Amino acid sequence: MSEPERTRIEFRTWGRFALFTDPVSRVGGEKCSYHIPTYEALKGIAKSIYWKPTLIWVIDAVRVMKLVRTQTKGTKPLNFGGGNSLAIYTFLSGVEYQVRAHFEWNEQRVELQEDRIEAKHVAIMRRTLERGGRQDIFLGTRDCQGYAEPCVFGCGEGAYDQAGVLAFGLTFHGFDYPDETGKDELRSRFWMPRMENGVIRFIRPEDCTTTRFVREMSAKNFRTGRNLRAVEREESEG
Repeated sequence: MSEPERTRIEFRTWGRFALFTDPVSRVGGEKCSYHIPTYEALKGIAKSIYWKPTLIWVIDAVRVMKLVRTQTKGTKPLNFGGGNSLAIYTFLSGVEYQVRAHFEWNEQRVELQEDRIEAKHVAIMRRTLERGGRQDIFLGTRDCQGYAEPCVFGCGEGAYDQAGVLAFGLTFHGFDYPDETGKDELRSRFWMPRMENGVIRFIRPEDCTTTRFVREMSAKNFRTGRNLRAVEREESEG
């Protein structure tokens, strides 16, 4: 069995609303969701199910199960300058996806090599998925509560199973974080996704050729026994 298969996870995620955007440009009074989930949003869901700095989640594919529908709502965001302002958000409504992903070791975290015990991470990951994840699931933003449970990727009927190929324009893919790249900067990535019969197969982050500098940023330091619990202890405590 290859490494991605050994560390693979397949899950169904769904919710009443979703909002998938480029977070860097999501600063004005209007937000409009992409029609498809971003790599970064799905990676965030995988991290909510199970994550440690020892590993990096790689999203392989997503399957769109329901027809894309949008709903526009007015909301009053928190205004730190005082006063009231109305923001118009266009959400996706009634969403459901099947996700296939796997984790790899974070090679930048050489200090955590002793925590690379694959079987224990996989056991904890599968157990937490059965419970719906370790943290709250959000579909793109905290405004959109979601849920997750195990599934078999490709099973069941999807709304776009016979839709052929649908191409999308330049779309936000995800962020390059310092703890994953070894560089003291945050960059955003973009790509041109295609959906074939309801399935979007993501390219790997390093294969994205269009990137943009966001800001200077440093990686957080982790030490087992200080601010990180060893995987053996987590596995033994259930």
